[in-house]
Amino acid sequence: MDSTRRFGKYRVEREVLDEQRLEEITQRKTYSDTHPSLTERLKDSFRCTVPRLKHSVMSSLPLLYWLPKYSIWDYGMPDLISGISVGIMHLPQGMAYALLASLPPVFGLYTSLYPAFIYIFFGTSRHISIGTFTVLSIMVGSVTERLAPDVDFFKTNGTNITAEVDITARDSYRVQVAAATTVLGGLIQVALGLVKFGFVGTYLSEPLVRAYTTAAAAHAVVAQLKYIFGVSPTRFSGPLSLVYTLKDVCSLLPHTHLPTLVVSVVSMVFLIAAKELNSFLSPKLPVPIPVELITIVAGTLISSHAYLNSNYTISVVGEIPSGLSSPTVPDVSLFGEVIGDAFALAIVGYAISISLGKTFALKHGYKVDSNQELVALGLSNTVGGFFQCYSVCPSMSRSLIQETTGGKTQMAGVASALVVLVTILKLGPLFQELPKAILAAIVFVNLKGMFKQYSDIVTLWKSSKIDLMVWLVTWVSTLLFNLDLGLAASIMFALLTVIFRTQLPTYSVLGNVPGTELYVDIETHREAREIPGVTIFRSSATVYFANAELYLEALKEKSGLDISKMIIYKRRQEAKQRCRERRAERRAKRQAKRERRAQRAAKQLSAVPVFSVEEEAGRWGDTCMDRDVTDKEEQGCTERKNGTVFVIPITPRTPDGQCRWEYLKGGDPDCTSLGWMSEMQDGDTATLGSSSEDTLSRDLERVSLGSLGKWTWDIHSIIIDLSTANFIDTVAIKTMKNIFQDFSEIDVDIYMAGCQASVVEQLERGDFFSDSITKRRIFASVHDAVLYCLNHRGATSFPRYEPSVDTNSSTKL
Repeated sequence: MDSTRRFGKYRVEREVLDEQRLEEITQRKTYSDTHPSLTERLKDSFRCTVPRLKHSVMSSLPLLYWLPKYSIWDYGMPDLISGISVGIMHLPQGMAYALLASLPPVFGLYTSLYPAFIYIFFGTSRHISIGTFTVLSIMVGSVTERLAPDVDFFKTNGTNITAEVDITARDSYRVQVAAATTVLGGLIQVALGLVKFGFVGTYLSEPLVRAYTTAAAAHAVVAQLKYIFGVSPTRFSGPLSLVYTLKDVCSLLPHTHLPTLVVSVVSMVFLIAAKELNSFLSPKLPVPIPVELITIVAGTLISSHAYLNSNYTISVVGEIPSGLSSPTVPDVSLFGEVIGDAFALAIVGYAISISLGKTFALKHGYKVDSNQELVALGLSNTVGGFFQCYSVCPSMSRSLIQETTGGKTQMAGVASALVVLVTILKLGPLFQELPKAILAAIVFVNLKGMFKQYSDIVTLWKSSKIDLMVWLVTWVSTLLFNLDLGLAASIMFALLTVIFRTQLPTYSVLGNVPGTELYVDIETHREAREIPGVTIFRSSATVYFANAELYLEALKEKSGLDISKMIIYKRRQEAKQRCRERRAERRAKRQAKRERRAQRAAKQLSAVPVFSVEEEAGRWGDTCMDRDVTDKEEQGCTERKNGTVFVIPITPRTPDGQCRWEYLKGGDPDCTSLGWMSEMQDGDTATLGSSSEDTLSRDLERVSLGSLGKWTWDIHSIIIDLSTANFIDTVAIKTMKNIFQDFSEIDVDIYMAGCQASVVEQLERGDFFSDSITKRRIFASVHDAVLYCLNHRGATSFPRYEPSVDTNSSTKL
């Protein structure tokens, strides 16, 4: 099929277009037309119309857009089934992840209730499930344990401090810390959303997020080890706290509480087996089996009937108050201590939310507003913080359940929140005998998906080494520096990789694909053909202050023209040429003086010869001066060290001081040959423009290339392809100016091609254009620039080159 496939052809005939001609044809608008003034923009932002007001209200409250269109017959039953399924998952995950946040389990249920209700009004995603999440729970736990460690809540017996912790006071203060952190993080999200800062999540690349969540899973595992083994390790905070905690847990392994370990192992085995069975039967089941809920119910029943707490001292959840708590204002004095953690929670939570939201939106064909999502998530956290909730974001597992069980709209979140509400009001006290080891086992097993992300190392090794470095640096920094500092270090390193890539782009010389107007890298394409006399230079990155100097060096290397040395040698030769002309002028004057003396002497031949001391002294001085000049010129030849470039004038200097030069390149020259050239050039300049010019050309042809070690430059034009540049700053503009000016000194023309309109505007505002550098030097495409160069300077210089297109004023493909 592919072998018989026929490709279409097209033919275009048009004139060669430079930027000035293109603007004339397209009637390009001025900068003021496309960029209104600040006053006009302010007036427009405060102008209120009915359609604009309606759009603003609808975008701020998406509920008003989709609720009137809601069909109970089409969406009611799927949303109800999906909501109940997700609500059942909320119960075990809420209580289990509350342990990760170092909070009582009931606050995990609160976190699964209030924020979900708020998101229904302001969220734009139809399938994500707002509530507790592993990574955010660990981040909140690091804050609560840092500001409320156990050592600050030891009970006192008179004047003595006991080793017993006042759990009630500790948990109460930790709830205040978590609520303050959540409210501040929510306010940050709302503020960023209002100023349209939703793109901030794009700085968290997929390798960074996956590595961050993988390292957070390691923190979660270490945090649950004390519940798995029934030990009480010392709590550490700050950098390397994970290493210290793991070391302390390992030292306490001989003191493992065996009944707790048995409960943990049995729970994990049951959960793993049930989840595998669930995965096997999922195509045949309308809804997944609620494995975690079954485990919690079974564990609670066994614990209450076997009295595991009293008989085997297995730690249980304890008292769970029934009913809802009243809203309280968070402790504002804590904001200064948790602002860094709040910002990290805001960014990570939003990144996870927008990535999941866009995934489901793309799959089901609707749009998610990134800025509105930031506001919705911020309001969910802010309002939830007043009800003693901690930071929330969507969960991948719950969102997948909501989508696969048929959820269509945000009403599924209402159903799941009602399930949690009923549990808090009526069923909460029934879980008081639930062992914490079972909750830890649920967390442990649910982290399996994150541990599978270690396979990213193999994938990234094959696809992108830089992304692999981002993954590894993020993982290591998050493990060692904790979640807040690790996130900051990871983002900084990711941004450095972007700068690194722009500083070391790929520089290439382009060649023509025969029969087309396309130009590709000649080093990577065998059939690409260089255009004789024309060098087409391209960088894979935009030019700006960080790589402008490297760009210039690469241009010198790729073109083969060391412009700095060539200019130095040219100016040196120009100075020598002027000296030769002045010497020749003085010689002509002396020769004329000698001729006048000879004429006078001829008239006096018939008379008695008279010896004149003054005349003899003058003639002797002239002879000595001529010898000195000749000696100095020969000495200058032997001392000359221009082994790279030789600059030779090939036309006489015109009255305005201009002359044409020949540029030669090679190794150390033969002194005899150069001395011979110096002798030619030191001759009488009165005949340089006539017979000596032809003699010089013939003699240059007779010079052995081996003796001079040189060849003649055949580059007359350089085309800079700027199609990859999306902006250009003042440093790059100055660099481009220098390129134009320097290469013009050696008779090499510079042209630009493929500039975007925004780049041309920046060139205009940067005073790039002048009388010598006009928009005639910028072409719409590389092909336009090549045709112009061949017509202007090189079409007849290379008769053996047969371009695939006509080099007339029109382009034929």
